[in-house]
Amino acid sequence: MDAIKFGTDGWRGVIAADFTMKRVALVATAATKILADSYGKATGSRTVVVGYDRRFMAETFAKKTAEVVQSLGFDVLLSESYAPTPAFSWAANHQNALGALVLTASHNPASYLGLKVKGAFGGSVPPEITQKIEAQLAHPSVSAQTPGKIQSFDPWSSYCEALRSKVNLASIQNLITQGKLTVFADVMHGAAAGGLSKILNVPIQELNSSRDPLFGGGAPEPLPRYLSQLFRHIRTHRRQTEGTLRVGLVFDGDSDRIAAVDGQGNFLSSQILIPILIEHLASRRQETGEVVKTISGSDLIPQIAQLYQLPLHETPIGYKYIADRMVSTQVLLGGEESGGIGYGTHIPERDALLSALYLLEAIAQSGMDLSQLYKRLQEQVGYTSVYDRIDLHLAGMDERSRLLNQLQTQPPTEINGQAVVDCLTIDGYKFRLADGSWLLIRFSGTEPVLRLYCEASTPEQVRQTLNWAKDWANRNQG
Repeated sequence: MDAIKFGTDGWRGVIAADFTMKRVALVATAATKILADSYGKATGSRTVVVGYDRRFMAETFAKKTAEVVQSLGFDVLLSESYAPTPAFSWAANHQNALGALVLTASHNPASYLGLKVKGAFGGSVPPEITQKIEAQLAHPSVSAQTPGKIQSFDPWSSYCEALRSKVNLASIQNLITQGKLTVFADVMHGAAAGGLSKILNVPIQELNSSRDPLFGGGAPEPLPRYLSQLFRHIRTHRRQTEGTLRVGLVFDGDSDRIAAVDGQGNFLSSQILIPILIEHLASRRQETGEVVKTISGSDLIPQIAQLYQLPLHETPIGYKYIADRMVSTQVLLGGEESGGIGYGTHIPERDALLSALYLLEAIAQSGMDLSQLYKRLQEQVGYTSVYDRIDLHLAGMDERSRLLNQLQTQPPTEINGQAVVDCLTIDGYKFRLADGSWLLIRFSGTEPVLRLYCEASTPEQVRQTLNWAKDWANRNQG
């Protein structure tokens, strides 16, 4: 059985193999101890929020987690229903709790479940906290003489009220009720189900609303290969109603990641959405603050930040690094290429429903399709690009070590016919090439997977560069 190890956001494992009741109890015990040590003095609290998504047995594992926390002498606010992970981060902060333990595996395939640890401040705990939790696993805690209390709570009401206050809701509602905008929401059988309708209180077309622990045979990840139904709906609507606005919003399994589909049926990743959101917040809402991006973020992001005279900060991949920055600095927006985007006016947490509301507000106030907004931004700064990412599964961890050693001792000086002009190593190896394109080679921390990211001026360049990276990896595995 694999050791319990936290990844970029929490611990995840295959249900009944790695993710068992006994192991969940161990992690919940260790996490509660470290949350109390880390945030108990500042909050004066003895309460932990426990929540869950719609995965197989998620509520059962949540109940077990609550009982473990209670046995340690802490009070528990146990969710009475599934909800987005950001709703539990909000609850931790809003309820002045020590933090939240959320049973979710986010965008992972159906066989997985996981546990995310959120701090009292309302975001993912930083790496030093997860390291303390891992170390604490070797030191089991003893049950308290006086157990705490378990109380159920509604995770939706306060959270939805907070999100409504962030946008001009009337401008969105009016456009929808007048028939000028049709909103499709693909919730991918996940925890965002019903969320946008609750907030907007006007008709939208929600897809994949039912609870399906198998996620239709795919995974609840906002990627084009899982969105064929949404593409069909939008293209059919386009043929039937030319001249009106339409948008598709996509939410991952626990609603902390977002993607979109424009009115023509084209997929829009967060590499496209983040520049649109920066422009909307800075120009229409007149908000300011630092823009935080991970190293895998598009080169358009710093150019848009510069256009609006906003400072920029770059972090390793993982929203916990962005959250850490948001706690200490005035941030406008922090975003990652995988779809996690958060805002300085909210909690330091990625939040797909809030991102959806800002995108709808941008459409309502501009009267433009998302792709039109993006194209206008590209024209303003004179920069166009194409981005893609692939994951390459390796034969084992030995091959991973061999490739890592190759990068450390003999990094490439030329990639796909282009000279390497710079290499950034804060997270993996990001090679900047002579033609302005870049390739990022990065390893998964918990499995033998090589992640390859590329941005270039044409789809052909991206494809060729990624193929070069795959060939390089296959040659050097031995």
